[in-house]
Amino acid sequence: MSPGPARGRGTGVDGGGGRRPVRRWQLVRAGRDAVPASTRRFMARARRRRMRAALPWAVVGGVSALAGLVAWVLLGTGLFGVREVRVEGAELVTAVQVRTAAGVPDNAPLARVDLAELAGRIGALAPVERVSVQRDWPDALVVRLTERTGVAAVPSGEQFVVIDAAGVAFRTVPQRPDGLPLVRLAEPGPDDPATRAGLEVLAALTPQLRADLVELTVEGLARISLRLRGDLTVFWGDATRGADKARVTTALLDQDAIRIDVSAPDVVTFR
Repeated sequence: MSPGPARGRGTGVDGGGGRRPVRRWQLVRAGRDAVPASTRRFMARARRRRMRAALPWAVVGGVSALAGLVAWVLLGTGLFGVREVRVEGAELVTAVQVRTAAGVPDNAPLARVDLAELAGRIGALAPVERVSVQRDWPDALVVRLTERTGVAAVPSGEQFVVIDAAGVAFRTVPQRPDGLPLVRLAEPGPDDPATRAGLEVLAALTPQLRADLVELTVEGLARISLRLRGDLTVFWGDATRGADKARVTTALLDQDAIRIDVSAPDVVTFR
């Protein structure tokens, strides 16, 4: 018997009519030892270089994505929205008046509230002298007020307008407030020259004159007068040399007179 064909090989017919072997190919995985160690080290270093080069970009991309998410949560959603407006230092105005002036919608993103604009709206309330607004995370605004202090009451019909040291009229009351001197002015206001002159005279009075003062009247810039207890009238003239006029008037309070003219404090007349 003739031997059979070899295992793993086939046969074919060559050009001369004879048979030739047919190769059958098979893929095999090369072992680790098939790649030289130097090549493996080179490939490892190349991979590390690629990773180091890509790492900063990956970090930047991650940080940008996180920042975008945080910005969207803070600015674009109501998750950190305004749910409370706390008011501190309010006595002449109510918390409701402050919140109404602020005009912040419920659940408006806290981070998007313009604090300067908000303070400007609240500061427009007449009794408010200064205001500060701060965020109180996660959902509140804190409004701190400094209200105006009255230094004089100006008659206005049957009521009284309270003005501060700058001449700002910030309150109208039906009765003269205790402890405030009465100042008669035509049109009280911070831009009114007569108001400024009257307040300058008021600030120059000695404690004794202030205690005896019944009313201060400004009929003109050079026609300012005081009425003191005991029906004594002091013609002050203009607002200049206030300290000298106050000193002279205080020294003459014991004189038996109904009118003292200190408009020229170096030459005082009385009767």
